[in-house]
Amino acid sequence: MEILSYNCPPNCQVVNLRWKLVKKASQSCESKPPSFREHRILCIRRDFRSGFSGYSISSWCFSKNLDREKGSNSSNAVQGFRNLNSQVLSGSYDGYVIGGEEDAGSFPKEREAIPKVLIPGLPDEYNGESGAPITSCFWEWKPKFNVHYEKAGCENVNSPPVLFLPGFGVGSFHYEKQLKDLGKDYRVWAIDFLGQGMSLPDEDPTPRSKEGDSTEEKNFLWGFGDKAQPWASELAYSVDLWQDQVCYFIKEVIREPVYVVGNSLGGFVAVYFAACNPHLVKGVTLLNATPFWGFSPNPIRSPKLARILPWSGTFPLPASVRKLIEFMYDILFIGHWQKISDPESIAEVLKQVYADHATNVDTVFTRILETTQHPAAAASFASIMFAPQGNLSFREALSRCQMNGVPICLIYGKEDPWVKPVWGLQVKRQVPEAPYYEISPAGHCPHDEVPEVVNYLLRGWIKNLESQGSVALPLLDDEENIQYVIARDLEFVREESKKSVRVRIYGSRFSLWNRIGSFIKSRFRKVEMNSS
Repeated sequence: MEILSYNCPPNCQVVNLRWKLVKKASQSCESKPPSFREHRILCIRRDFRSGFSGYSISSWCFSKNLDREKGSNSSNAVQGFRNLNSQVLSGSYDGYVIGGEEDAGSFPKEREAIPKVLIPGLPDEYNGESGAPITSCFWEWKPKFNVHYEKAGCENVNSPPVLFLPGFGVGSFHYEKQLKDLGKDYRVWAIDFLGQGMSLPDEDPTPRSKEGDSTEEKNFLWGFGDKAQPWASELAYSVDLWQDQVCYFIKEVIREPVYVVGNSLGGFVAVYFAACNPHLVKGVTLLNATPFWGFSPNPIRSPKLARILPWSGTFPLPASVRKLIEFMYDILFIGHWQKISDPESIAEVLKQVYADHATNVDTVFTRILETTQHPAAAASFASIMFAPQGNLSFREALSRCQMNGVPICLIYGKEDPWVKPVWGLQVKRQVPEAPYYEISPAGHCPHDEVPEVVNYLLRGWIKNLESQGSVALPLLDDEENIQYVIARDLEFVREESKKSVRVRIYGSRFSLWNRIGSFIKSRFRKVEMNSS
């Protein structure tokens, strides 16, 4: 790695995000798929410039057009987002820090002089650098259960396979920067969970009766009939469904153990899947993983409590839930759609998620609209909200991974307002041998906000495991045995400008008490400086 001595300008990052929904439920954690079976895989031709292309599977293979047109609404959203005020204060080093010195803090054994490390940027296609081509496909898991996924780097036949799992409300598109970059060296896949993104059903799971006085707009919504079709009987979009989906996808499409990477909800599913299927996993990387999922009690873990609740996310939806959603549809989608689609409203939401407020929201805006316009979106969202919790908690799943020797790597954005740093540090405390990288500034989706850093760390971690430790972990020298905390300032070039972030690596002897003590000390120092 190259050490630089010069200073760098403030960081500016670009991000894409999209909202999505989820589908179908499995009851058992211990899934037992067949070793291999014949399966159908369709590659799809879809022009991203034309927006949402329909609800049915048609046509054939394509290479994704990365030059998507930007609509006027989304362009305004960009401007609105950039105009928002952001608090960016200089810390105790030359990089870019959110919140100032008290957030940066000081840590036991952390070095005072922090060298800058130059890391590669993303492929610059505007200057002739080509990223890996991305192909979009559909895999038919079961009748009517078509899973959308994207892949890159399939020509790298001897390289390790990597599978990315998305967060709630987004899809495989959210890993475009990983597919294009890491696809140059590895075989990379990213999937849409059933019931989300482009893995929504292509026909109504509970068709309405033609009789009745429902309005034309409400008839557009799928999943509001009284009787489920056979393929949708007992369907619920739960975490057990998704871990089952991942298991079958690896067995039938990838056909060998993989490195699994998950952000937010995808991180929860990654740990849950690895705990149930350690033989299919080479390692798990968590990107700001949510430490809990499911809003209804699990019928196996809490049978009495589960019986009290009237619904567990299955189809058909109860009449009371259908009426509630239809009422919300009237109020939300018709009466206040102008407010929801207002660029400033979208910018305000993204302001919470990303530390860099110069985010381009063109693609975000377009993809949110695509999913919400699907007729199955409302019912799928309701199923997700009421689906039961998994058979294992996040902590229990981590313990199983640790017991089965599944390697874990932790990469967390420090400025995440939803999964705050304390959650990542608790995971580190439970799995002390796992390398923990905290990136600042970065929010809930570091892979999209600072993909250069996340891709660099992923490459280094995979090389460390593939070499059985002969290649050092990223940002650590061969002889370096980290016990507490060290920091590195990483610098890269994006759009011909230098960007910089700070990465802290937490060692095996780090504890939450270290963090609390450091925070108190930094507060005292600030008071002393102000008084003097």
